[in-house]
Amino acid sequence: MRRKRVFSRTDKDSSVAPRSHRRPLRRRRTALASAVALAAVALLVSLMVALHPGSQPGTVQAAAEHSTTPRASATPTAPKAKAKAERRSKRQAKPKPSTVSPTPARTTAPAPARPSPAGSPRSAQRAVSDSAPLAGRIKPQVSYQGVATHYDAGDGDGACLYGPSPDLMVAAMNTTDYETSKACGAYILVRAANGASVTVRITNECPLPCAPGQLDLSKEAFAKLAGLSAGRIPITWSLLSPSTSDTVSIRYKSGSSRHWCGIQALGHRNPLARLEVSTGSGWSRLTRTEYNYFLSPDGTGCGGALRLTDIYGERLTVDGIALRPDAVQPTRVQFARH
Repeated sequence: MRRKRVFSRTDKDSSVAPRSHRRPLRRRRTALASAVALAAVALLVSLMVALHPGSQPGTVQAAAEHSTTPRASATPTAPKAKAKAERRSKRQAKPKPSTVSPTPARTTAPAPARPSPAGSPRSAQRAVSDSAPLAGRIKPQVSYQGVATHYDAGDGDGACLYGPSPDLMVAAMNTTDYETSKACGAYILVRAANGASVTVRITNECPLPCAPGQLDLSKEAFAKLAGLSAGRIPITWSLLSPSTSDTVSIRYKSGSSRHWCGIQALGHRNPLARLEVSTGSGWSRLTRTEYNYFLSPDGTGCGGALRLTDIYGERLTVDGIALRPDAVQPTRVQFARH
């Protein structure tokens, strides 16, 4: 008789696991596979969006740029950084100051200054520094106030020792403005209160009691302004640089020789500031006397080349003047008009 095998509870538990215990394992595997698949799909989609040329910058793209792009290249895109970069480029492009020395002012002719009011020494000094650096008391572009009197000029000669003059439109300058003959030969425009005017040449000195600013005119010149019976009238006067066709002349004083000489210039358009003689190695400046001669007490330069300088600083060189006392010898030069 065949025996029927009977399984006990103990055998069942040890040989086969119950179904309720196997189902959770399959579920875990399925969930894990689904999660991996979803992650792969998400990553693929993100990469496609990031690499698409027409896509807008997203979170992944911005993070990639921030991590891979140099900081310097990203900074100028900001408005403040861009403005700062522009300012820096402007500062670098700005040229440095030139180190070339400016051209001296004397190389260009200065614009003529307006006449300064009478009695304004500061304006007068400025006019001198600009246009006549060697001027003395009588300065160009300045109007002076004073009085005019008259005297009998005779043949027009006077303290300047120019000799007789065919033109009697001459005047004597007061001692202060005569300035040791520096006023000799100056052309002066004289104006009266009634509007009349006359141009005179200084050939004489008016001693005291002539006051600064006073001019003693020849009778012929005074008559152009007022009747001689007026005797004394208020005037204003100023320095002129007239037009002329004459050239400068040179004269040696009587008694001049190789050992001593006195030299005079005549017919100069502008007041004469200096007279120099050649020494062979340079120029020697001679001293001016109150009778309008320049003296060489030891004979230096007598009979040699001469150099004349007017109050504007222009220099004229004269050569070939013979040492002949009392002879007026013309040259071929003249100072420029101002």
